[in-house]
Amino acid sequence: MINKFLKISLFLTSFLFLTGFVPLPAVLGPAITVATSGNLVKATAQLVFDNELKKKTGKSSLNYITEEVSKNNKENRLNKDFKDLIEKRVKIVHQKLVDQNNEAKVIKDFKLLVEKRVKLTHNKLIQQKINQ
Repeated sequence: MINKFLKISLFLTSFLFLTGFVPLPAVLGPAITVATSGNLVKATAQLVFDNELKKKTGKSSLNYITEEVSKNNKENRLNKDFKDLIEKRVKIVHQKLVDQNNEAKVIKDFKLLVEKRVKLTHNKLIQQKINQ
């Protein structure tokens, strides 16, 4: 009797797994959930959710989530690259403006110094004329 039961079980098991009649990943996930948590409702909800997601997107839940995460990572990387580029450009422009302002200040200071020297020299020349 036990021998006959084992033969039938082996036959049914081989039929399920070797013919592709039941998609193994779709059944394996909920089976593991039932085995670990003992919650049949949770496993059923997971199976229904996976089937509905596959109908709507054509992808399994794991593939869909993986694709969305990688797409978000690419967008974040592009945004970060763009932000870095903008920051670099702003720093370059800021440095140029600072250099221009410093250059104008140096020219202004030099101009004031020259004007002061000219006044002093002019005053000395006038003083020498008066003394002669």
